[in-house]
Amino acid sequence: MIVALKVVLAPALIAVATVIGRRFGPSISGWLVGLPFTSGPVSLFLALEQGTGFAAAAAAGSIGGVAASAIFAVAYAAMARRFAWPASLAVASLAFGIAVVALHALPLDGGFPLPLLALYAGGVAAAIAGIRIIPPPRALDAAPEPPRWDLPVRMVVATALVIIITGAAPLLGPQLSGLLTTYPVYAGVLAVFAHAQRGGAAAEQVVRGLCYGIIAFATFFLAIGALVDRAGILPAFAAAAAGAIVVQAATLAGIRRGSP
Repeated sequence: MIVALKVVLAPALIAVATVIGRRFGPSISGWLVGLPFTSGPVSLFLALEQGTGFAAAAAAGSIGGVAASAIFAVAYAAMARRFAWPASLAVASLAFGIAVVALHALPLDGGFPLPLLALYAGGVAAAIAGIRIIPPPRALDAAPEPPRWDLPVRMVVATALVIIITGAAPLLGPQLSGLLTTYPVYAGVLAVFAHAQRGGAAAEQVVRGLCYGIIAFATFFLAIGALVDRAGILPAFAAAAAGAIVVQAATLAGIRRGSP
């Protein structure tokens, strides 16, 4: 069931984000894929299949991973100013990995209110720092007409990465699993294609938009970590979805202004 969900959601999401990015700009596509479209349903299945305690521990890891995603964004943007996408992606991924190792050393036991709130505050602070560090959007060259293979390749790449990362994660335990699954697969794919087709400035906009979007991601998993083992699965996921939607709407207003 989870594999089927990944196979359906991953290509659908990258297709929608690509179309929206072409219509409204790279920042909006990065903002959109910050939402837990894949990790949210996976968290639900973990709660149903592995128990609410496992899901709560994984949620704590996911909140911690928000800071790693912000570090990925800042590293990619910094590299994109001077280098092509392979070097930018490699350095950003390395920065993400180093951040995950550091975060894994922390006591991510999902305790509430601490350290869950501390993890949340740290993740949101990292996202806001990323927004401030990455330059605001500037005029881009006109987007070239994408080749026919562009969208199918994006969909295949994103789906393969999602299956590989989330498939390996359960072998690592709930906390490291939660951290690992925050790797920004969708934003990375969007940034790489934007970088290759429109230059580093377009990739910067994607990852800056990601920094806005991951605030809602953190909010979603804060609710899961705090409630799923206490209030039950349905109330926890209902509260998480509602909180993420409210925060995502607020960050959309911010991204339109170009400021946090």
